[in-house]
Amino acid sequence: MTRTEIEEKVKAFLIDDLEIEEENIFPEALLKEDMGIDSLDYVDIVVIVEKNFGFKIKAQDMAKVKTLAQFYDYIETQIA
Repeated sequence: MTRTEIEEKVKAFLIDDLEIEEENIFPEALLKEDMGIDSLDYVDIVVIVEKNFGFKIKAQDMAKVKTLAQFYDYIETQIA
């Protein structure tokens, strides 16, 4: 899976499942501050990522992820 495909899948579930406005979705966006992702959203993200990308997110790894670009990087390293 290419980086572009990862970004497209993530963008789709952020808009469709978490109802985040498209203008708030950009690589430098802070997950909590800019996108408004809260602890309940993280639970949804874990389930969605497992379904779409086939791996389980580790809480200690996600604690280090602050921006959307870092989230893309994390997914990319897990599926490589």
